[in-house]
Amino acid sequence: MGEIIDGKKISSQIKEEVKSKIDELKSRGITAGLTAVLVGDHPPSQVYVGMKSKACQQVGINSEVLKFPQDTSEEKLLSLIDDLNKRSEVHGILVQLPLPPQIAEDKVIQRIDPRKDVDGFHPFNVGMMIAGEAVFLPCTPFGIQELLLRSGNDPSGQHVVILGRGNLVGRPLSVILSQKAPGGNATVTLCHSRTKNIGELAKEADILVAAMGKPLFVKRDMVKEGAVVIDVGVNRIDDPQAKKGYRLVGDVDFEGVKDITKAITPVPGGVGPMTVAMLLFNTLKAAKLQKEI
Repeated sequence: MGEIIDGKKISSQIKEEVKSKIDELKSRGITAGLTAVLVGDHPPSQVYVGMKSKACQQVGINSEVLKFPQDTSEEKLLSLIDDLNKRSEVHGILVQLPLPPQIAEDKVIQRIDPRKDVDGFHPFNVGMMIAGEAVFLPCTPFGIQELLLRSGNDPSGQHVVILGRGNLVGRPLSVILSQKAPGGNATVTLCHSRTKNIGELAKEADILVAAMGKPLFVKRDMVKEGAVVIDVGVNRIDDPQAKKGYRLVGDVDFEGVKDITKAITPVPGGVGPMTVAMLLFNTLKAAKLQKEI
């Protein structure tokens, strides 16, 4: 059986590193601040924002959560962002996605000051990432890179196959891991719904990343023996035997695959905690940039 890559343990290490730096800032009279904006009552979003707020408190970042009803107008949300951009004690702004249909997500993302865009979604920050001069990397791809490095699975020289070309994970991760830089230098194949022979390509991977949002999609016959498997998927499937009537699974058939891998992430407890940890890292970085430290 392959090594289980413990995202909780590695994220805790990063949180301790961030806390130490936050304490240093506080000794200079600076408290890093993150404001999260939640529109509507989407249950997963409420859970995610709660987790992020709790993590901020653990490392000493001032956390503010602003909640708005489902029918909030686009104009009101944009006006709020304008206000947050001006507030000097707010170093990071996080608008939890998805947003209600009356609000254009791209308009909202573009309205955030790039220096406060700790999610790394603003076109300026995406452009800087592609140019190899990143200011803020998007948290989940950044977390995957750290997960690989800190578990002893440097992607340099490896063939990385990514299943899923979404803007939040697959596409930015392909850029990050293929760059000529520490933590990069991989040969990356990006697969998607129109990719032919996806199973054959997946089996060529030294490092296989599943980020399609399809429960248990990756089966044993799609994984090369000795590969490192990173499962980004979080899917809820019915399970009458479970206490809540459902259970969470990834995009990978963990039980069917784990014994032929070199290393594999579990769901939950793999990539998820890393996303939160890198958000804290980005908020610390934003505070230092804005205070010119």
